[in-house]
Amino acid sequence: MKRFCLLSNLCLLLLVFSLRVSAADRAEEVRATEVAFAKAFADRDAKKFFSYLADDAQFLGRRNTMRGKQEVIAGWSEFFKAAVAPFRWQPERVVTNAAGDLGFSSGPVFDEAGAQIGTFTSTWVRQPDGSWKILFDGGSACPPMKQLGQ
Repeated sequence: MKRFCLLSNLCLLLLVFSLRVSAADRAEEVRATEVAFAKAFADRDAKKFFSYLADDAQFLGRRNTMRGKQEVIAGWSEFFKAAVAPFRWQPERVVTNAAGDLGFSSGPVFDEAGAQIGTFTSTWVRQPDGSWKILFDGGSACPPMKQLGQ
């Protein structure tokens, strides 16, 4: 009986450790989600793009903040009217918290010609089903080259 209990406890312990996912693994999930989000934009797939939004998402625009999924959809639908995306982005830095339920991604934003025009930042929340939804999104423009002394 002692042997059975010991073996059962050992199996349970191995199961618990095998189910633990590291922050690095979660960060890779966030990176993959950000890449898929950007791809949906580039592919002009508005339905897929908007499926990544949390219901209470907030996007910080240059002049205002879009609050809630419906406002973000209304504000960003304009970007899907052209056949070619007016800009693109890619994650450069991605991290998650220790609990693995919040993620942060940031990276460069490029215009159609490939010149960097800004930097984006996104905050992601892990859903009960394991997927990630974007909660906060914003960015900043790059200063003109003249201001950089070049």
